[in-house]
Amino acid sequence: MTDVRTVGVRKARAAETEAALKEAAKRVFSRIGYLKAKITDITAEANRASGSFYSHFSSKEQLLEALLVDMLAEGDDRIGDSGHSPDFTDPASVRWHVATYWHFVSTNGPVIIALHQAAMVDEHFAQRLRELMEPNLLDMAEHLTYIRDSGGQLPGDPLVVASAMISLMSQTSFTWLLDGGQVLGRRLSEEEAVDTLTGFIVSGISGPPVR
Repeated sequence: MTDVRTVGVRKARAAETEAALKEAAKRVFSRIGYLKAKITDITAEANRASGSFYSHFSSKEQLLEALLVDMLAEGDDRIGDSGHSPDFTDPASVRWHVATYWHFVSTNGPVIIALHQAAMVDEHFAQRLRELMEPNLLDMAEHLTYIRDSGGQLPGDPLVVASAMISLMSQTSFTWLLDGGQVLGRRLSEEEAVDTLTGFIVSGISGPPVR
């Protein structure tokens, strides 16, 4: 009969190896990019046997998906923050969401770039990425519906407006954080980025309808 403590030790070691592989993958993706990265690069970086990878992930794509799931879970944990509110009639609520998104991109840059690269070459992964991101889009749409239900006006359907907001934040953060903004000849502080995006979004969702 297997000792309970032995099982516990095995699970702990397995969890430690999985975490080591994930952290190693981030470093490898940052150094050489997702498309060039090999599983052996990741296991070597993690100082693990190459065969250990397949005890946790079936492929590099599955590892990348697991990293995204972890990132989204961390984002969900922030919903309990005191600054979070679904009331987008309050600019402070919009700013909290913008700041949270900017922080999300700034702290997960290599993985986000890897996600873009994987989606470009693998339609199945691209579809899976859309599925994983859809709840965030729907949640944003609900926040915008709050405005309409409170008697306010939106420039369009909440779901469409939400997609426009996310696209704006995504492309802006990609330009300034993941591309470094170097081609534009200047750097952008987090405060300026968040303030600018917040002002743009608040004006877009609370201004008069565009005909």
